[in-house]
Amino acid sequence: MSPDYPFDDAATARAVIDDHGTVVEWNAGAERLLGRPAAEVVGSRAENLLVGDGARAASAPSGPRWDGTVTLRHRDGGTVSVWLLAHHHRSEDGAPGRWLVVTPLEDGEPRSGDDPLATAALVQSPCAVAVYDERLRLSRLNDAMADVIGLPEERIRGLRLSEIGGKPQSAELEAHLLRVLTSGRAEDVQTYMRTGGETLAHAWLARMAPVTDREGRVRGVCLAAHDFTENYLARERLQLVNEASVRIGSTLDVTRTAQELADVCVPALADFVSVDLLDPQENGDPPPALTTPIGLRRAAHQSVNPGTPEAVAKPGQVEVYPASSPQADSLVAGRTIVATVASGQLDEWLTWNQARGDAVRQFGIHSTMSVPIQARGLTLGVAVLTRFRRPDPFTPDDVLLAEEVTARAAVCIDNARRFSRERETALALQRSLLPRSLPHTAAVLAASRYLPAARAGVGGDWFDVIPLSGMRVAMVVGDVVGHGIQASATMGRLRTAVRTLADIDLAPDELLTHLDDLVVRLSAEAGADGSPGEVGATCVYAVYDPVSRRCTLARAGHPAPVLIPPGGAPEQVDLPSGPPLGVGGLPFESTELELREGSVLAFYTDGLVESAERDTDAGNRLLGEALAA
Repeated sequence: MSPDYPFDDAATARAVIDDHGTVVEWNAGAERLLGRPAAEVVGSRAENLLVGDGARAASAPSGPRWDGTVTLRHRDGGTVSVWLLAHHHRSEDGAPGRWLVVTPLEDGEPRSGDDPLATAALVQSPCAVAVYDERLRLSRLNDAMADVIGLPEERIRGLRLSEIGGKPQSAELEAHLLRVLTSGRAEDVQTYMRTGGETLAHAWLARMAPVTDREGRVRGVCLAAHDFTENYLARERLQLVNEASVRIGSTLDVTRTAQELADVCVPALADFVSVDLLDPQENGDPPPALTTPIGLRRAAHQSVNPGTPEAVAKPGQVEVYPASSPQADSLVAGRTIVATVASGQLDEWLTWNQARGDAVRQFGIHSTMSVPIQARGLTLGVAVLTRFRRPDPFTPDDVLLAEEVTARAAVCIDNARRFSRERETALALQRSLLPRSLPHTAAVLAASRYLPAARAGVGGDWFDVIPLSGMRVAMVVGDVVGHGIQASATMGRLRTAVRTLADIDLAPDELLTHLDDLVVRLSAEAGADGSPGEVGATCVYAVYDPVSRRCTLARAGHPAPVLIPPGGAPEQVDLPSGPPLGVGGLPFESTELELREGSVLAFYTDGLVESAERDTDAGNRLLGEALAA
């Protein structure tokens, strides 16, 4: 007895045998059948219990379930002819699997048709029905349930549900049977499993109800099974599509998007998924023309096994696929290719690529589906889905689902590729417009660092140091609103305008006024077609006179610079903010301060101190600490 099954367990002879043929479990029912205690049998070879033809019949069972009649050796020297039912369990961690072997020890003769328990259950059942007695052993089933199980009633009568099904789901259903038996309340349970009478897993609604006698005592449990696989799979497909919409394309990164595609498909659709792309370089160049053999770069993969041991290629590695491979076939044909190992469709390719052939045999891969990744008329790569833990091959519905999920990912991958190309173009333009080196002057010692955000769009930040007459020097830092090529081009125009205005020796507040007029005109030009102008910028401009050691500054919506006096602590310059450039009509104010020799004046853009992970005050504190270090 156990908490899971609080009845006499000896009514079934049960043993567990590993894939090497060693007996690892032996219950009291098995001892009752053959007279051999567990201490004598556990650890020995199971074949030693078989006699003659029985040894040959049961020597190499295959598939998830086996049944047959064999002759066993009794401890007293005699023999016992017995029908056995065996279920195979594959290990999730790669260890040897196990066989659960059972046979009922009760009388297999059918019960009388006058049995009120069986009669009540069969009369009340609209579908496949099984009746379990007060010890949760099979008492009766109808023809529909026999078809579901795939075994006749006389063979399995007296077995527990967990012994008939031999799967974890069967044990879970048995736990619900026990709860119904003890509580007297009906339960509905949904499960997804492959039964002995089916080649594929089905979704079942198991309706369990207590069966009572005339006095109202619970005498057993009636289990009625309803197959709702079609609705279940439709719901699962819809859920996967919704999940793909949420999870795929969270960033404008090609590799990350490919990984999200693989993550969504495992384990919902496949046991292992690889995503290989044509030229998935971060510069965003279009993929090359398709010719066989085709070189593909592994962008991402995912597996139900930790560490993806099935993967032959590592992320970033280029693999060559010949015309005989499903990957090349799918890319050239522009359609999904489904292949199975059993059909021989993969023989030529797996012979050519020995490493993949070894992986197929090692992990028991039996089905593959190669889906081209296509968007906007371009073929970007291929996603390969494989199955080995799931016994069923890919179905036409699986193909449609994989194509829909892959199509969503393809658009995201293409967006990331286009963004990458535009980003590189904008970055190249921006670098060409920024000063390659700062001028050496007697007034100031200038240093700069320009670092675009890793994945954010390239913005319109700029800086400059401009020598003026009388040994004076102008310093400017600005930031154009927006990202991309347009922002970089606008930045170039503003930088040129600042240098021109600085040459005519305008005061900082006057220079910002003229610069504001320019931005207003640029906004008008941008909105000339009827769309609203989107040009805007911030800027801080300073002029330093080394003779008087006076520095005059003005800013237009830009962060104030940080001043570090010799031996002092960093602090922001108290400088009127002023409106951003492009507002028009509002004045700017200048501030004058004295800079002692050795002072540091640090200009920066808001991207240095602003972050989604912290507030601006925290960013300013970090900047001050860095400058003081």
